[in-house]
Amino acid sequence: MTTPREIKVYRDLMGANAEWAAKTRALLAERSIAMVNVISAPGSGKTTLLERMIPALAGRLRFAVLEGDLETTRDAERLDALDIPVYQLLTGGSCHLEAKLVHHALLDLPLDDLEVVIVENVGNLVCPAEFDIGEAGKLAILSVTEGEDKPVKYPLLFHEAVAAVITKIDLLPYVPFKLEECRRYLAQTNPAAPVFEVSSLTGAGMDAWLTWFTAFVAAHR
Repeated sequence: MTTPREIKVYRDLMGANAEWAAKTRALLAERSIAMVNVISAPGSGKTTLLERMIPALAGRLRFAVLEGDLETTRDAERLDALDIPVYQLLTGGSCHLEAKLVHHALLDLPLDDLEVVIVENVGNLVCPAEFDIGEAGKLAILSVTEGEDKPVKYPLLFHEAVAAVITKIDLLPYVPFKLEECRRYLAQTNPAAPVFEVSSLTGAGMDAWLTWFTAFVAAHR
């Protein structure tokens, strides 16, 4: 007789994430809701962009926001002032949001009253791009206070993004950001994705961005 031996089984953690992402897509499709995953480096202006665009679209779209951060509720508090449903998702140190956490947060939202859910992911250009959370699309945000070569240094996000938004363009006269070079890198990484240049402070470029965003949501509800 042979002595029984313990066999360790390692399951695919990304596979488990994909299962939760699929559940989320089914849930959102059933309710005719588009979910957008907003990803960028810290400090690119994601929250400020939302503060500008959500009131501008308030008469056309019904929003909720899931706010991802390692700690604190600071950004959620800012968006709560817009009088929309906002939940803070704290990762406790993890560099990205996972599909399971997003799914359970969605279940607490008033889904019957919503048309679009924006997930503001943890500030990071690497990990969030690797995790599908059941979104209709990823939005890549890049500010002019960063390097113009970010699209080629962190290509996965920009390759997968349905659109790229270059923020803080009001600072272009004061920073050594090469806008046309950045556009070339974006086209090299993802020639199909539209690129928008905006200033959340002055409103420059917002009309074109909001027109595209509204059409994207309509097409993915």
